[in-house]
Amino acid sequence: MSLSRHISGCRRATAVASGLIAPPPTTSQTHPPPPSLPSSNSNFSTSVSTSTSTSRPLTHSRNLTSQPNRNLDFFEQFTSRNGCKMSTMPAQHGHSEACCNIPPVVSKGYNVKGSYEELGGFKSYVTGPKEATKGIIDIFDIFGFYPQTLQGADILATSDHSSQYKVFMPDWFKGEPCPIELFPPDTEEKQKGLTSFFQKFPAPDIAAKVPGYLEAVKAKYPEITSWAIIGYCWGGKVVSLATASPSKPFKAGVECHPAMVEPTDAEKIKVPIMMLASKDEKPSDVEQFEANLVIAKIDHHVETFGDQIHGWMAARSDLDDERVKAEYIRGYEIVLKFLAKHV
Repeated sequence: MSLSRHISGCRRATAVASGLIAPPPTTSQTHPPPPSLPSSNSNFSTSVSTSTSTSRPLTHSRNLTSQPNRNLDFFEQFTSRNGCKMSTMPAQHGHSEACCNIPPVVSKGYNVKGSYEELGGFKSYVTGPKEATKGIIDIFDIFGFYPQTLQGADILATSDHSSQYKVFMPDWFKGEPCPIELFPPDTEEKQKGLTSFFQKFPAPDIAAKVPGYLEAVKAKYPEITSWAIIGYCWGGKVVSLATASPSKPFKAGVECHPAMVEPTDAEKIKVPIMMLASKDEKPSDVEQFEANLVIAKIDHHVETFGDQIHGWMAARSDLDDERVKAEYIRGYEIVLKFLAKHV
């Protein structure tokens, strides 16, 4: 499924659900672009507990305090063409340690490995071995149960044989996901449709439902004693909010090409967190988010896949494109490595 990578005329459409305020100025670590691939590869940063290679010192981000509610425009990330600074790490299947063995990724006609159950009042895709003692709550993107997203859940559940997970993906939309035909939101009608969707399913409301859903899953699967949460796009925002809980129901969180990146969210996160950003997220937001994690002394991994679109690890991934497929695989390898360390 190939979609336009350049979305214009979208600043009128807003994700009313976010209600965010601009953060104070912070610092962020950056890397120069590779000479042979000016708009590709990764902006790589490791956790605060390990050293990070860099070719130049920390740089100050511009002051954004005079721009209130700047993230109300969810689609700003698609129209922004700010240069993204990246490292020279190429895409490769063996990027993470040999603890996982990702099966061949299917471009079309994927057959899911799991099944559907009713959990906590939500139809849920459940996948993973019976003997798993670790679980992942998987927050899909606004397009719901898409083959690329379901395949990602199966990868998480079946690839790391030394650290097995059972993955639970609830249908927060009750069978009414956002039609993918609304992308790109290049007409007033599409923009209205997307705005209406976000008004109906604001991320804070869903984040408030996560604890109850988790308790329902725990009741049915008491053998699972350690939990993580992963979210894509809109689901990434849910992860930011859910991992801020003082009760720490999750040992780690993962945000893949997150929507509505708000650096001040990082100040509240209580557990190790990973953010895999695309070229469409605003670089200054990603940098400030990481800078706030450093200040808060939260173990983290923040990396930008500089030639991938918002959605490359979920519904909008064009797996017929070999480069996209390689980065889809590498993304899940990195996620599995992070989860193996923290969950």
